[in-house]
Amino acid sequence: MSNAQPSERRYAIYYAPRSEHPLTAAAVHWLGRDPFGKIDPTSGARTAGEALLTSDPRRYGFHATLKAPFRLREGTSVEDVEQALGRFAASRPPCPIGPLKIDLLGGFFALVPVHPVPALRGFAAQVVEDFDRFRAPMDGDDLKRRMSRQLDEVEMTNLVTWGYPYVLGRFRFHMTLTDRVPENGRAAMRARLEEMFEPYLSDDYYIDALSLFVQEHRGADFVVRSQFALKTDSVLRTAV
Repeated sequence: MSNAQPSERRYAIYYAPRSEHPLTAAAVHWLGRDPFGKIDPTSGARTAGEALLTSDPRRYGFHATLKAPFRLREGTSVEDVEQALGRFAASRPPCPIGPLKIDLLGGFFALVPVHPVPALRGFAAQVVEDFDRFRAPMDGDDLKRRMSRQLDEVEMTNLVTWGYPYVLGRFRFHMTLTDRVPENGRAAMRARLEEMFEPYLSDDYYIDALSLFVQEHRGADFVVRSQFALKTDSVLRTAV
């Protein structure tokens, strides 16, 4: 039984490929952790240096952010979020992503769509807006931490309004694979990631499920609490 106070917990709504998907297995072996708790990550072939450069994505779990981590607003419960997420998912068809590629974003490597997919931005905006009613206002520490980044006026407005700077017009779908990689190591890292992930990138991907992740306390790993299929019988699947 967790001793974490409810106010310490954070939740996030992510796209994560299903636990049985080969891309999930590849990411688990690369990052060294399975947020679903179903795959043994010890068979990964990472070097010690690679492990050091994957600490952030390992803690957050393999995913693409739709609604960034938030604490629950007073008077709401995680069950309320799950009920709303089930209704949301059941009312919408899967959103296309298409094939993926490895790209460098601000110094870190991630999987991104090969082709622009305007529908992704609209879908993510719906998630951000529909579920903001469950988000508690940011506390001073959160706001200070976010504002320590170099944000422009639009991103600052997004941060204050939605709790995260990279939403709506600044949203870019990506599935993070590394921390920031020093310039002199980027060519080798790209080659290594291509070796690991190339077999899985040509699939025609869709956001076909929404996952609710939970972090018990600041610094803890995020794990999958539940997952909901889009436009099907939206059955809650408790993962942890």
